[in-house]
Amino acid sequence: MQESKTLRAGTSTSPLATIRASVAGPLPASQIAADGFAIAPSVFADREIDSLADALAGASLSRSRAGARHAMSHPIVANFARDARLLQVVRDVLGPDALPFRATLFDKSPASNWLVSWHQDTALPLRVRHETPGWGPWSLKAGILYAHAPAAALRNVLALRIHLDDSTAANGPLRVLPGTHREGVLSDAAVQQIAQNIAAVDCLAPRGGVLAMRPLLIHASSKSRTDAPRRVLHIEYAAAMWTEQGLELAVA
Repeated sequence: MQESKTLRAGTSTSPLATIRASVAGPLPASQIAADGFAIAPSVFADREIDSLADALAGASLSRSRAGARHAMSHPIVANFARDARLLQVVRDVLGPDALPFRATLFDKSPASNWLVSWHQDTALPLRVRHETPGWGPWSLKAGILYAHAPAAALRNVLALRIHLDDSTAANGPLRVLPGTHREGVLSDAAVQQIAQNIAAVDCLAPRGGVLAMRPLLIHASSKSRTDAPRRVLHIEYAAAMWTEQGLELAVA
């Protein structure tokens, strides 16, 4: 069985976890660069999370078993994604012009339980299809064009995960392989091989906490083993809406 370390905001089980869990203010760009992720346990107050959760519950979003994709179309989400606390994090990492372009609501519960095997996030939404070396294959998801992107483009992306519920060891938290974002875009076989050789970290954070992660960081999620829900608003930011290859990101 794959060894798993635990990263819990406010507690620790090893010296490494203590260092990572000590982040209480803005997420440090140096840690994100080194590990591919970082956690700030107390960013949003309960009332802010209540307001966001209520808005998402009543939003007319296209939902699947895992949650809702293309949530940036909702004005509440688009406004929330531009919160100064979130923009400070992404602009420290990506530069002063970084903006949100995609949002996904992950909603794991006893009624909708699922797992995701080890993988990288390599597909980006694009406004127009233009055959470009290094991009593809292409697909259409809920009316939005997507293409798998090269590492150079993905290095200009950072995701922030806002926890609407406590993320615990029992409710299927995000699991990551630290430092693997530096390996570039990998084949499925290479991802699985690396997963056999690097100790995984369970990313545990309280309600209102924020986790930053690079899309090339190898990550996974197991099924929940509890009745407690695990809702996460996953917002992706880009250094610019146009890539160096002349492709324009779509807002999704």
